[in-house]
Amino acid sequence: MRILMVCLGNICRSPLAEGIMRHLATEQRLGWTVDSAGTGNWHVGDPPDPRSVQVARKHGIDISGLRGRQFQTADFDNFDRIFVMDLNNYRDVLGKSRSEEDRNKVQLLLDQQQPVPDPWYDDALFEPVYQLILNGCKRIVTAAEYSK
Repeated sequence: MRILMVCLGNICRSPLAEGIMRHLATEQRLGWTVDSAGTGNWHVGDPPDPRSVQVARKHGIDISGLRGRQFQTADFDNFDRIFVMDLNNYRDVLGKSRSEEDRNKVQLLLDQQQPVPDPWYDDALFEPVYQLILNGCKRIVTAAEYSK
């Protein structure tokens, strides 16, 4: 499976989601490809926010080598599932869709339309955001294991 994680700038939430999902998929030997992108272009080429790098490292995941990129329409062709962090990301990604098939690939990472809050303005949110993303990724991995 090819999975894309998407947030606004691709420096806080989606790099965490990429690192967490890649880590879980590797642990379970799923052979998944995982990437991340942002809906905006402000941080193209930039490394993840140091606070995201720090919280990931605290949990044994290294995301320091990732670099920001912007979501492109071609991502619908390159990925099977596209997980977004909040409803604004959802609308922005759907706005680039070309078909029902594209739209069916997109969903919020968390259940019940719950957004992953953006921790950019609040240092204290990075650990809770990490935990939310971890739980969302675990749910996806578990669902994939049951569907084998």
